[in-house]
Amino acid sequence: MPRVKKSVPASAPVPATPASAAPGAAVLAVDLQTPLLAALPAPVAAAVRSRAGLTLSAAHALGIPVFFTEQVPAKLGPTAPALRALAPDAPVFPKNTFSALADDAVPAALRAARIEHLLLIGLETPICVYQTALGALAEGFQVTLLSDAIGARRPDDHAACLAALRHAGVTVLPVETVFYALLHDAGHPLFKAFTHLVKTHS
Repeated sequence: MPRVKKSVPASAPVPATPASAAPGAAVLAVDLQTPLLAALPAPVAAAVRSRAGLTLSAAHALGIPVFFTEQVPAKLGPTAPALRALAPDAPVFPKNTFSALADDAVPAALRAARIEHLLLIGLETPICVYQTALGALAEGFQVTLLSDAIGARRPDDHAACLAALRHAGVTVLPVETVFYALLHDAGHPLFKAFTHLVKTHS
């Protein structure tokens, strides 16, 4: 888990662009492209869209940077527009490799932004998410996998990969658990806003 920045008093105004609630952390959104979402079972796709949306909205509210990757975008198209719109200024990295860290551009951009801890979301658990998480560990990053904001076509593959990644040293937690830990308590100035986001993306 990223270190939690001490919250400001509840009476303090919330800045338009807040300092990060998790300095050194970033969301890495892997291949949230429309055809890949459509290949998932419908309930899984809906859940991933919802929880990825919550993650991206919460990251924006808490000042946590976002980085997108897109698998062969010339063939599969861009990130789903509704999700991309939640972080419109975030950089996007096209890739052919399954691991987002296999191309030097991504780890270089993360290091340039002084990122040490990745909050990983996206598709697909047994392929790009799995290889990206291991690649990030190999590059020296800490990794928290947001378990309800990733998905796979086959639930057995999804479960097996989560177990393997835990064993490898990846932290696996749900979106709400991670962000409520960053807020720390109900006195945080963004607590109500985040709670509203949770209801919106339930």
